[in-house]
Amino acid sequence: MRTAARETTNWQLRGRSLELGRRTLVMGIVNITPDSFSDGGAFLDPKAAVAHALQLLDEGADLLDLGAESTRPGSRAGGVAGSALAPTVSAEEEQARLLPVVLGILRAQPHAVLSVDTYKAATARAALEAGAAIVNDVSGFAWDTKMAAVCAEFGCGVVPMHTRGRPGEWRTQPAMDSDAMMATVRAGLETSLAEADRAGIAREAIVLDPGYGFGKRGDDNYALLARQEELLALGRPLLVGVSRKSFLGRTLAATDDVAVPVAARETASVAALTAAILHGASLVRVHAVRAAVEAARVADAVLAAR
Repeated sequence: MRTAARETTNWQLRGRSLELGRRTLVMGIVNITPDSFSDGGAFLDPKAAVAHALQLLDEGADLLDLGAESTRPGSRAGGVAGSALAPTVSAEEEQARLLPVVLGILRAQPHAVLSVDTYKAATARAALEAGAAIVNDVSGFAWDTKMAAVCAEFGCGVVPMHTRGRPGEWRTQPAMDSDAMMATVRAGLETSLAEADRAGIAREAIVLDPGYGFGKRGDDNYALLARQEELLALGRPLLVGVSRKSFLGRTLAATDDVAVPVAARETASVAALTAAILHGASLVRVHAVRAAVEAARVADAVLAAR
């Protein structure tokens, strides 16, 4: 397996920073939704979500990513408010789910580093005002034209993700060969970087996400993983989220048309995140934190021995 050298840098987050590159940082996922593909409904109650978040921190998470709207394939995430294809979750409902959890975590752990997973500028603003430090935008600034300006105003950390199309289109996206995949992802991330630059977001505030599963079909994801280190040429660290993704479930399945259930994908998730680290990821976004921390430690040891 080819490995890629990660540069050591500081990720600037609203007056503080996180060191990236010396070791892999683990971002724990907290889904405050009734319909997440992974654990829908388990943490919709604010008290349950806060308790889960604190448990992930106890297990070794370096930071947390909180999401209150599912972007699973087929959802109406990214739709236009007021239209027939408006998002199922309005900005108001998203904030009603999200903000009590942000505040609850920070009351218990004032120094916790919180990311909010949203593509809505109004929700990003509300979460940042409540104390979040990072905005994780799965659309890479494409679905809400005000998002980049809000991030620049607050000086927060930003994670623009590459997304190919919208969730309602993902199941019908044509497959791409490896070269086309890399060209598409790189061009999309370059567009996000240009938008960030126009808005006045500092480069030191940006970490890029290739967007596994977001408009990539099946083996497209493995083509991306195999060549992921090429994206380091964009000059920013990489955050990778492969945890429990459906392409892993299809690889484990006995037949091509049936994926193994989410609960049976943990070992595959650890294998994929290890590959992602060896191909240049500085952060991994995961559901099962303890296993990820241990896998990252081993992968980091491999990189250190180069």
